[in-house]
Amino acid sequence: MLLEDVRFLVAQGESERLELKKSTGQRTDAAKTVCAMLNGMGGHVMLGVDPNGTIVGQDVSTKTLEDLQHELNRIDPPAFPGTEVVPLPNGKKLIVIHVSGHIRSEVYTFDGRAYSRLGPTSPPMPRARYERLLERMHAHRRWENEPAERVSIDDLDRAEIERTIAEAIRRGRLDEPGTRDPAALLLGLGLMQDGHLLNAAVVLFGRPERFAATYPQLTLRMARFRGSDMNEFLDNRMESGNAFDLLFRAQRFLRDHLPIASRIVPNQFERIDEPLYPVEALREALVNAICHRDYTIGGGSIAVAIFDDRLEISSTGNLPFGLTPDTLLLPHPSQPWNPLIAKTFHRRGMIEAWGRGTLKMVELTRQAGLAAPEFEERFGEVVVRFRPTRYVPPTRVDHNLSQLQQDLLWVLSTLKAAPLSQINRSLPDEAAERTVQDNLQLLRRLGLVSTYGRGPAARWSLAQMSNERDTE
Repeated sequence: MLLEDVRFLVAQGESERLELKKSTGQRTDAAKTVCAMLNGMGGHVMLGVDPNGTIVGQDVSTKTLEDLQHELNRIDPPAFPGTEVVPLPNGKKLIVIHVSGHIRSEVYTFDGRAYSRLGPTSPPMPRARYERLLERMHAHRRWENEPAERVSIDDLDRAEIERTIAEAIRRGRLDEPGTRDPAALLLGLGLMQDGHLLNAAVVLFGRPERFAATYPQLTLRMARFRGSDMNEFLDNRMESGNAFDLLFRAQRFLRDHLPIASRIVPNQFERIDEPLYPVEALREALVNAICHRDYTIGGGSIAVAIFDDRLEISSTGNLPFGLTPDTLLLPHPSQPWNPLIAKTFHRRGMIEAWGRGTLKMVELTRQAGLAAPEFEERFGEVVVRFRPTRYVPPTRVDHNLSQLQQDLLWVLSTLKAAPLSQINRSLPDEAAERTVQDNLQLLRRLGLVSTYGRGPAARWSLAQMSNERDTE
């Protein structure tokens, strides 16, 4: 660029396509402007022009340019705008950054924040506009369909690939390919392009020992907490693996820790043990989390948290395409954020009908006599929360509770307040009255039950029920 060209542009004043900075001391703001111009119509950022439009220049060394480039490197995805140094008659130099116009294949961010050009200013891009741009480009360019760098077919679990193909054929969702060559199978699943594996292939079939460092987002966090907060763990695990492996591990963790809700059949004195939450609904929530989460966040994960009073399954990212927690409870179009991953799960038979995952959770929980699951966006993640509608006796309070002690808690949850004789008659396995009384006294010392009255008129109840009665 000639000095005459610089003078001509400066004389026009700052605009949507021109930003003037006095020096590279403002290089961070200059980089934000470059980000904004990349998201707009392009333009020029000049460093060495004071606010009144006087071209003053500055000393420019190799370090000056390196520091400027360091700021520009904070733009993601890498943009590589052209940088030109223009000598001035006063011996100083002017730096001009040339920014190409946005071709609508990317949304650029600086330090994780998108910026837009509004006249001569570069404010942070409103979240709604940022999400609209992402969604508009999503059909063509997204993390799952980008090439997986330095990954070969040997890094994938071939047995899992073959299981997926076999199950898809069995369900009539894939024609017999006539080969079991992994490259051909992956190509048929849409997980290879131009001879390169895609990130979706790693998510679905990667061998965990190969990707713990390079794909940290392929992580599952699982915890069983004591009580209703996160102050104390009863079990805490973090696992890495491909999507099918993580699904299996999550289901196994749920089997190990899922509270069992007992109920006594009236007039039969028989205890029925059932999972507190319908297993199929939990599986649906896990599959949804795998298929719809945002894998671009390197520290992201899927999480399973079991509390005494609820169960939460969460995944990193926000609800896309204008969806809200409320709309998930209503019929809505299926627009998976990761369609390649979702399509493979559908072929495998783990998604039965598009757009019905959340509705299926609602149906399954209601059939089990539970409230519909709750959906929430919370601190950059989507949470599905299941709550019980019946009392679940704890299995451990300072020590493991015996079956009789758990039965006593369950009986008290149904009788509300009852004398010892009625409690004993209501147990599935009647015990000696003295044994029942001793165990009730132990539960009282643990703070689980309360008693009022004396002798045969004494009434026993759950501690929380006693508290509720006292406040009425």
